[in-house]
Amino acid sequence: MTHPLRIHGGSDALGVPLHDFSTNSNACGPCPQALAAVQAADATRYPDASYASLRFALAEFYGVERWRIALAGSASEFIYRFTAWAYQQGARSVGLPAHAYGNYAHAAQAWGLTAADQYADTDLVWACEPSSPLGQIHMNWPAWLSDSAASAGGKILVLDCAYTPLRLDGTPSLSDVQRQHVWQLFSPNKALGLTGVRAAFAIAPLGAEQAVAQLDALAPSWVIGAHGVAMLQSWTRVDTQTWLHSSVQILRNWKQRQVQGLQALGWTVQASDTPFFCAQPPAGVDARALCTALRLQGIKLRDATSFGLAGWVRLGVLSPVAQDALFAALNTSELA
Repeated sequence: MTHPLRIHGGSDALGVPLHDFSTNSNACGPCPQALAAVQAADATRYPDASYASLRFALAEFYGVERWRIALAGSASEFIYRFTAWAYQQGARSVGLPAHAYGNYAHAAQAWGLTAADQYADTDLVWACEPSSPLGQIHMNWPAWLSDSAASAGGKILVLDCAYTPLRLDGTPSLSDVQRQHVWQLFSPNKALGLTGVRAAFAIAPLGAEQAVAQLDALAPSWVIGAHGVAMLQSWTRVDTQTWLHSSVQILRNWKQRQVQGLQALGWTVQASDTPFFCAQPPAGVDARALCTALRLQGIKLRDATSFGLAGWVRLGVLSPVAQDALFAALNTSELA
């Protein structure tokens, strides 16, 4: 069986880019409080295998019952394990966003799930809002969710909330009531600027207590290490959330500057609600070749071809210093 190539931003064979626009990590990070907690974590000991304190802290933070917290090694790990669980439950078809993180499709293919064009024909539905790479609302919710939040018709929907904490504009398209009837997946490392620390969790929908137990049974022991536990514990602290709120204000200003700078150079920029967006170089400039040339100068953009957006790139919002380096490189004759 042929599997789609998994392509990601961030470090690559050339090492860590000097100016990395290819990731969606919070450019104001790392969050000092979360970083200190991770650095102070006791890596000489196993975490509590039941994660009792962590589950309690997350449940209190989100105002849900503790059984609704499903822990994961990362969002990607959850995607693969959840797909395996859905297959066990009889799922054989999957609904995917038109432009999305590739691991949804990769996990589905690994388990033999068939991608369907219409949500009405699917057993498992993946959604992400704000989405990646576009940073927009989902736009195409299944009718059964819009019509009746409490009745999913036997379908399983997972809402990837990775970028919810980084929303700069707009409002969610699902109500609080509707979200209680879908799986909500959170990976705070992006918002905290600590993507190298792998840990995530999901909030299960109401009535899914047995499903949470089944998912836990599919997980290895100590699915989250000591550093991941420390990061998630920090996520629930008031000072961490205060820092995050402040960073969002900064990112909003940086984004405006970055968008205006690219538009002044003739780029087409798609609107987004997040500190990342998709943009298209001026006519006659090959996006893929441009990404390659910039990478050799220590500047990395994310070629959006793997998202189904050939000719476009996705850019995370970085500081004005990094932006000026990008603008200067784009102005050189070699990249014109």
